[in-house]
Amino acid sequence: MTYPHKPTPIPAIHPFKTVDSARTRLVHLSNERLRITIDHDPLVGITPAMLLYWFQHIGGAMEYAGATYPRYSVWHPIDHIHWGLAKPSPGGGAAEGASFHIVEAFGGDENLLIDTIDRVEKLDETGIRLVKRVAGAKVFQLEHTWSAGRGRTHYVSVFDLGSPWRLLYPVNLYLRRRVFRPEMDQAWVKHNIEEVGLLEHILPSLMTQRDSRRDPFVGGGAVTGS
Repeated sequence: MTYPHKPTPIPAIHPFKTVDSARTRLVHLSNERLRITIDHDPLVGITPAMLLYWFQHIGGAMEYAGATYPRYSVWHPIDHIHWGLAKPSPGGGAAEGASFHIVEAFGGDENLLIDTIDRVEKLDETGIRLVKRVAGAKVFQLEHTWSAGRGRTHYVSVFDLGSPWRLLYPVNLYLRRRVFRPEMDQAWVKHNIEEVGLLEHILPSLMTQRDSRRDPFVGGGAVTGS
């Protein structure tokens, strides 16, 4: 399967964090629901304000490996295929109320491909929450929560698939059999740990590029010593 927006491959120049660098928990719930929690290795040299800036400007480009690439591709050079602003926020751009179009293939394997449009129901200096609803009921939620430490940021990801409503059991079953299949569970864990870990490398570089152009920095903030 070849996705029409798949970019030219770019080099992976930074090391990926391994699965054992984080604390993970995968729980199968009733009604074909799934919850995955990842307590990531703290991000050294990163602040919540920098993470907010990243998600608000994720659709831009940046210098990387001697060339200019989409930021979303740099975020995971192997797995990420496409990011688009399916719908801007009421105030414009990538903020609360926007919808993100995300395409990615875990491990670069297009048999493990996700192509989804999710609404940003929260985006501030404490985290981001992406949600998909069916008939007003939440059937998917991915929430990343950030909290500042000394010279680092604590980052937790919680992935929820499925609705507790019995009437939506057929939707849950469809999601587990056709959209996010059981063989994708551990692949997503690895993917998420790798992309979050890469922020330690690419965000400081992006901030330097931004400062050299005197671009506005949404949220402000500075990294303190560790």
